[in-house]
Amino acid sequence: MLLHAIETGRFKLDGGAMFGVVPKVLWQRTNPADENNRIDMAARCLLIEDNNRLILIDTGIGTKSDSKFAANYAIDNRITLDISLEKLGFTRKDITDVILTHLHFDHCGGSTEWEIPGEKARPAFVNANYYVQKNHLSWALAPNPREKASFLNENIQPLVSSGQLIELEQNVDLFPWMELIVINGHTEAQQLPLITWNNKKYLFAADLFPTVGHLPLPFVMSYDVRPLVTLSERLPILESAAQGEFYLFLEHDPIHECVEVIKNEKGGFTAGEKFKLTDN
Repeated sequence: MLLHAIETGRFKLDGGAMFGVVPKVLWQRTNPADENNRIDMAARCLLIEDNNRLILIDTGIGTKSDSKFAANYAIDNRITLDISLEKLGFTRKDITDVILTHLHFDHCGGSTEWEIPGEKARPAFVNANYYVQKNHLSWALAPNPREKASFLNENIQPLVSSGQLIELEQNVDLFPWMELIVINGHTEAQQLPLITWNNKKYLFAADLFPTVGHLPLPFVMSYDVRPLVTLSERLPILESAAQGEFYLFLEHDPIHECVEVIKNEKGGFTAGEKFKLTDN
């Protein structure tokens, strides 16, 4: 089995929204903001080669955005999912499975492509099964006002109509080496893959820990619909990571792919070794 970190493009989000009640003087140490108070964000996915399967975890924003949407989020598509796949000798048709942590546009936008630009979209991976939590799909199809702007019809409805979407329920072992852990603070039923590879474990942290700067326990995003639930979910995962049970794979950190979590003398959590998958 081989693991590859896949770059699919960059974008920016408001730093205040990304760190909630944490003052800027603290979060800007790790995530400096531009003149519009936006911080750099990666859309880093994970590609897994396992015998006859080629599995992709999340798909980035994709390339369907119009100019206004792209400007609002400073979307940079100089590197795309297609370009990254080509560098590894693959195309979209080679993907057999797409695991979506959740259906916010920056995690699933690359799951579909325009069939008729601006009007009709279709699944981007014609030979793949897509996996999402059943409760999350229901949540995304009837979004609350707080999250509505993150759930875009062109990213979701084509998957529902295609027959390629498989709905999961709660924690499952999707493969012998992958457990999906369901959490509910950021959004209803976000699923985090916990992967065993080369005698080590990696948690695809998605939006539970978007960047290295989000490792301190109270550094919770304003985007989370249940921030106190997020706090309760983060603590045992940080404790386990600090005990060496697994590393975190960071989807949104613009620099770092993977990080070791350590617990300092005051009982807080911070980053230890930062590394790329190729280093391990």
